[in-house]
Amino acid sequence: MKENPVSFQLKINPDDFLPASEAEKESLVVMRESVGFWKDGFRRLVKNKIAMASIVVIVLIMFCSFIVPSFYPYSYKTQIKGANSLSPMQYSAQEQAQIDAGEKVFPHILGTDKMGRDYAIRVMMGSRISLIVGLVATAIILVIGSVYGAVAAFFGGWVDLIMMRIVDVIYTIPDVLLIVLLSFALKAPLETLMKLPGFGWVNTLGVNLISIFVVFALLYWVSMARMVRSQILMLKESDYVTAARALGAKNGRIIKKHLLTNCIGTLIVTTTLQIPASIFTESFLSFLGLGVAVPLPSLGSLASEAINGLNTYPYLLFIPAILISLIILSFNLLGDGLRDAFDPKLKN
Repeated sequence: MKENPVSFQLKINPDDFLPASEAEKESLVVMRESVGFWKDGFRRLVKNKIAMASIVVIVLIMFCSFIVPSFYPYSYKTQIKGANSLSPMQYSAQEQAQIDAGEKVFPHILGTDKMGRDYAIRVMMGSRISLIVGLVATAIILVIGSVYGAVAAFFGGWVDLIMMRIVDVIYTIPDVLLIVLLSFALKAPLETLMKLPGFGWVNTLGVNLISIFVVFALLYWVSMARMVRSQILMLKESDYVTAARALGAKNGRIIKKHLLTNCIGTLIVTTTLQIPASIFTESFLSFLGLGVAVPLPSLGSLASEAINGLNTYPYLLFIPAILISLIILSFNLLGDGLRDAFDPKLKN
C-alpha cells in the first residue's frame, strides 16, 4: 500500500517498542560519583592555583624555619669575631684567611648584623618564632572562642545576654596596655617558676612572650566567639539537633558532636585567616620591644634592631619586613581559597 505524502498520520515502527537490551540500559545510565564534604572541598581547593601557590610558599618557609637551622653551620646567638656588619656573601678577614689556607668556610648568605651574628640563621629563627606564636595563639583563640560562642548560642536567653555583654566589655580593653601590665605582674611568678625543674623553657621564651600568650587567651578570642555564636544560632534549630534531644543526648554532646562538627568548615577558614593576624600582632609587639627575650629573635625584633642602620644597611630591615608580608599574604590567600572551597554558599 502506498503512503499518502500529504497525510498527517505518523508511521509507527513496531521495532521501536521492543524491550531495551542490557547494553542499551547501561549506556543510558549516567551516575555521578558520590563525593563527601571534605573530598569535594579539597577538589575545589586544588583547582585554586593561587591557594596552592600559597601552600607551597608556606611549606617552604616552614622548611627553612624548622628544618634548615638543625644543620645550618651557624647559630643564631653565636658572635663571630671580626665579622661585624658584613654584606651578603661577604667573609671576615679571619674567614678569608682560612679560605686562602684551603679551608672551606660557609658563606654568610644574608651577611651579618652589627654584633657579628649570621643574619640568615637569625631570620630563619625569627620566622620560626613568629610562626610558633601565630599557630599557638590561633589554637588558643580557636578553643576558647568556639567553646564560649557555642555555649552562649546554644543556651540563649539570659545566658547568651550575659556572655555576649562580657564580650562587648573585653572589646574595649587596650591590648598593648594589658601586655605591659602583665609583663610586670607576671615577672615575679615566672622567675619563681623558672627555678623549678622542667620549666627552663620559661626563661627561653621570656616574660614578654608569655604575656602575649596570656593576652591572646584573655582578649583575642572574642571575634571567634561571635562568629561561632552566629553559626550555632542557625544550626541549633535543625532537625538533627531536635532528634538528638529526643533521643536523650546531653547538651555537651549536642554541642560537641552535632553543632561544632557542622561548623568545622567555617572554623577552618576563620582559623586560617586568624594565623596571619596573630603573626602580625606578635611582630608589631616585638618591634616595640614587648616580644621574645634577647638573644632569641623574631621578625619584629629583627626589624626593630635594623631600623637604626637603615641608611647604611637597608637590607637588614627589608628582609624581615618582606618575609612578614609574604607570610601574612600567603596565609590570607590560603584562607580565601579555603573559604571558596568549603563554603557551600559559594559552590556553583
